[in-house]
Amino acid sequence: MAEEPVPGGRLLVELNKFEPAEGGGCRAYFLFKNDTGSSFEAFQMSLALFDKTGVIDRLLSVDAAPLPVARTTLKLFDIPGLACEDIAQVLLHDFPACTPQNGTALDCFGLVDISSRTPAALVE
Repeated sequence: MAEEPVPGGRLLVELNKFEPAEGGGCRAYFLFKNDTGSSFEAFQMSLALFDKTGVIDRLLSVDAAPLPVARTTLKLFDIPGLACEDIAQVLLHDFPACTPQNGTALDCFGLVDISSRTPAALVE
């Protein structure tokens, strides 16, 4: 039986922290607070990373699944070859996969709230 998302339920995506990664690059810490009423078996984000001049440095695909219901989950992602201080903005431009447990794919843009505690803004 498929879980039904709670009407008005939200999924917070927070870019919480950057730190230098071992071997160079940057490690990004994301928090996902799932108050949608449904676990997610698939949750992928496509991100564009902008430098301080506003130019896209690279695209990054991030797989954050699974995301359990009514929990906050921490996920770490390494960004090789790019210093944290060189990232000025992160654009969340697509969800290649957003599927609740035992459900059908959704448009996650209608479910997410985004924020950043880093010097780099997280924007849609």
